[in-house]
Amino acid sequence: MIKRTIEISREPAHLSLRLGQLVLEREHQPVSTIPCEDLGMVVVDHSQVSYTHSALVALVEHDAVVVVCGKNHLPAGLLLPMTDHSEVVWRLHDQIAVSKPLRKQLWRQIVQAKIRAQANNLPASSPERTRLLELARTVRSGDVTNHEAQAARVFWTAWLPDDEPTRQRSPFRRNADGEDEINILLNYGYSILRASVARAIVMAGLHPAFGLQHCNRSNLFCLADDLMEPLRPLVDARVRELVRLSQTELSPITKAALLQLLTQEATTGGEAGPLMVTLHRYVASLVKCYAGESEQLEIPEYIPAPFDPKSVEAASPSTNRSWAASRRRSRAETVASELANRPF
Repeated sequence: MIKRTIEISREPAHLSLRLGQLVLEREHQPVSTIPCEDLGMVVVDHSQVSYTHSALVALVEHDAVVVVCGKNHLPAGLLLPMTDHSEVVWRLHDQIAVSKPLRKQLWRQIVQAKIRAQANNLPASSPERTRLLELARTVRSGDVTNHEAQAARVFWTAWLPDDEPTRQRSPFRRNADGEDEINILLNYGYSILRASVARAIVMAGLHPAFGLQHCNRSNLFCLADDLMEPLRPLVDARVRELVRLSQTELSPITKAALLQLLTQEATTGGEAGPLMVTLHRYVASLVKCYAGESEQLEIPEYIPAPFDPKSVEAASPSTNRSWAASRRRSRAETVASELANRPF
């Protein structure tokens, strides 16, 4: 069963625990209860949210990750479960002892998958797509020629086409520290993916700090940053759709649209399922590589699904209806939407 993701940002709230259920209260009145075992991620983006200790303990005991956002509405910290995996010591030993040639070979696979995914985000007839596919084909072990950076320059140049919704915009420049709306949307989406990958890593008995390529001594999530690289184009595709719909502000609508990516169908090892599930197969393939049982990662493959604004209970961008107004629907309509991920 796919785990649910909830995001709390609209109003102050208090999270507590009652009979194994996470209880969300406002003004001392419960507004929602969710079994802790059903939750995979809780994203908190409101400065007046409070918690009981028992609620946090129950979440991590059920392998949920808690993401806390800062003043800029981007994730500022993670609360990850301490794994009780039966082979955690052996797996950590294998992870630390992995040979340099294997690390370089695995990084080559990751870079190739990322560049191919970027190419799939561009029109089939575009010269940039052809260039990206050629770069992916010629990546060497360890990416010593830095094809990843070359591909990034090609991809971001062609990412936002000169069509009607974007014609009045300045040429887009990807900047991880950028404070413009589009870069903020991208950073939020990447952070959600990073948290999900880190959760899968910990649940597999590995440590997220020991990476394959990323090795910043102050970064506790080097391995998560490595493994999420082929998944970034999934965020890129969704953000581009939001831009075309003139939804560029980091709002409940756009955050719900990005959280929804965790339910995107992907394939690993010939098996299809929601991205959050395939991440575990992805990390399991890495465990086999560390143990010397394989040399091939099972990286999730996906075709970005078209974004349907109705799927996040959002009104059409052409109207002036607010998010709060879009939430005032009948109970039957809400149930019919079958959202696994939604804001509160």
